[in-house]
Amino acid sequence: MTRERTRPKSLWRRIERWMVGVAMGVMAFVLEKVVVRAVKKGEAARQEAKAPEPTTLTSRGGEVDL
Repeated sequence: MTRERTRPKSLWRRIERWMVGVAMGVMAFVLEKVVVRAVKKGEAARQEAKAPEPTTLTSRGGEVDL
């Protein structure tokens, strides 16, 4: 079932929809940049973190380094 339009879209309506589309595109671009920067910053922080010191476990009287 298709709906028929009673009148064509006005010029103002087309301009308004175009402006909303551009604004949404800009917001998506900015949010993507923020997320990528946060991910890169998180990776750098993980690389800077020191590995924990190896622990010594005793098994059947012998020492095992992990």
